[in-house]
Amino acid sequence: MSVTLRKYSRSIHLWLSLVIFIPVIIVIASGLLLQVKKEFDWLQPPTQKAQNSAPTLAFDDVLATVKQVPQTNLKTWEDIDRLDVRPGKGIIKVRGKNHWEVQLNAQTGEVLQVAFRRTDTIEAIHDGSWFFEGAKLWVFLPAAILLFVLWVTGLVMLITTLKSKYRKQKYQQKNANDVNRYSK
Repeated sequence: MSVTLRKYSRSIHLWLSLVIFIPVIIVIASGLLLQVKKEFDWLQPPTQKAQNSAPTLAFDDVLATVKQVPQTNLKTWEDIDRLDVRPGKGIIKVRGKNHWEVQLNAQTGEVLQVAFRRTDTIEAIHDGSWFFEGAKLWVFLPAAILLFVLWVTGLVMLITTLKSKYRKQKYQQKNANDVNRYSK
């Protein structure tokens, strides 16, 4: 039984690993980059710090300030993806749909930093949505499920192999004991 189970597990393991090879490599590589995103300013701009107090800047002032930053090309609210308000750091991060980020002092409106933010693109690659509509659901989700099956079949192979080695070792010890007993 365990030999047959190990044989089927090995076969399933081999073919599934070939099927999901490319999506899994993409997820691993992008996941590694996301793990170290705060270590490299090129991936994600570091969060600046201003006075640690409640924001007083009005939304109209936020938009007026980011309009004045030429490289971001943020002209209307439609160009802005989100505002990230950090009262503990005294800043407002304005993230554009074009991945430019402007960090503002939450009280004075002073521009503290302007930088291109690459982590959003890496996150989209990581979850598959960057490739085409539906890749997330129809390629990367099945690959994740199949990766789980690979884990299970690998576990089956490990357990059956260890069980087999244990039985073989126990059999060899028994035979060695029998040989020693009869040779005396």
